Amino acid sequence: MRQFLQITITMKISPTLDTKFLPAVLWNREFEKAASENGAPVTLGLLRDDKVVARRAVKITADSDSSFRYIERMLKTMLWSTGGNRILVAGPDSLVEQLQNHYAESTVGKFDSQIIGEKIFNQPLSVEKCLKENIPEPVSDGQALGRHLDGCRIGFDLGGSDRKCAAVIDGKVVFSEEIKWDPYFEKDPKYHYDGTMDSLNRAAAHLPRVDAIGGSAAGDYVDNEVRVASLFRGVPEDLFESEVRPIFEKLKQAWGGIPFDVVNDGEVTALAGSMSLDDNAVLGISMGTSLAAGYVTPEGNITSWINELAFVPVDYRPNGPVDEWSGDVGCGVQFFSQQGVARLAPLAGIKFEQDTPFAEQLVEVQRLMAENDPRARSIYETIGTCFGYAIAHYATIYDFRNLLILGRVTSGEGGQIIIEKAEEVLNTEFPDLASKVSISMPDEQMKRHGQAVAAASLPMIK
Repeated sequence: MRQFLQITITMKISPTLDTKFLPAVLWNREFEKAASENGAPVTLGLLRDDKVVARRAVKITADSDSSFRYIERMLKTMLWSTGGNRILVAGPDSLVEQLQNHYAESTVGKFDSQIIGEKIFNQPLSVEKCLKENIPEPVSDGQALGRHLDGCRIGFDLGGSDRKCAAVIDGKVVFSEEIKWDPYFEKDPKYHYDGTMDSLNRAAAHLPRVDAIGGSAAGDYVDNEVRVASLFRGVPEDLFESEVRPIFEKLKQAWGGIPFDVVNDGEVTALAGSMSLDDNAVLGISMGTSLAAGYVTPEGNITSWINELAFVPVDYRPNGPVDEWSGDVGCGVQFFSQQGVARLAPLAGIKFEQDTPFAEQLVEVQRLMAENDPRARSIYETIGTCFGYAIAHYATIYDFRNLLILGRVTSGEGGQIIIEKAEEVLNTEFPDLASKVSISMPDEQMKRHGQAVAAASLPMIK
């Protein structure tokens, strides 16, 4: 049993190493039970450019602390999955004031306001009181993405530890390559430009011509503009605005203005999964340097959602693992990424030198897993159990029947252990959801070329 703010939950399956993990989905469920009879109604609306993109009608209890925690964590989830810059609240004045103070004064709230509001949507986050009837249902904005395979194309993916690139002719990969790089704390954006251009040139050498270029990268991109991306976090603000924000437009012009599209890597992951499975309603989760996600709707479209599940809280304990960038507690990146492996390694009894890079720690844990080391197994079991509860939390946001997981953390036998433990949680705690969702990893063809082909398919050749 775990208790936080007078809400007590009981987990049927506990993570092997992270025994105090407090699943967001179970805490929310118990709070909603407590509020169901005599709770006060609250309606939340999230807007972007004056258009409602998410709406939730809930109830809160007389306990102001737990009620604020419930609402604030829900808004955090809405902000980082859907994305928006205005929050409408039909509820008590005291709650509106608490939320306004949170986004204006607290470290975590100011991070959300600055990154989502100012950087992604170009205006600070605002919290406004309104009437329930003034918060309409969300407007659907699904649109088709990619699946164009004609012509000679280049597809690329920029990650935190490597960049991938492929040459594709009429949907067939004729060349692919992966090159290590370390972009995170590079101050000079020329490093990022030159590295990307080098990969494009190496792929182009295997094509008779280049008709279109499509790419994916960690971060948020609007009309090919970089809004927020961890790849460029080391670049000073003035250089970010002048050199990073338009970097892909500059690359496009260097290639003669041919069709050139770049989107979030999670979106391409989901698109690749949809193309590989020949099915829709896909949530793609990539556990790599960070945690990336993408979504293909049941209709086969993508949305304008930002899908930054790295910052969506999955653990509600007050003293949980802290994300070093946002300062928040219990976010997905601390569980389902290289950082999560590095966090669990000492708990499993695996010691590393203090300055050992996360990528090298993961490689060593994978080596130990290949040798059936029980310490390594306990890490993957823990990730899988936490992931099972996170899947149920994600299912309150997304309508999916296919869950595709990939990324360096899932390589080797560890990936199968993650799936097995996640399925155990779903079957035990959430049997209805378990009967609807299929969890899988890419087959070898998709692992080798799926992401590149999907990225290459983004632009339409006019």
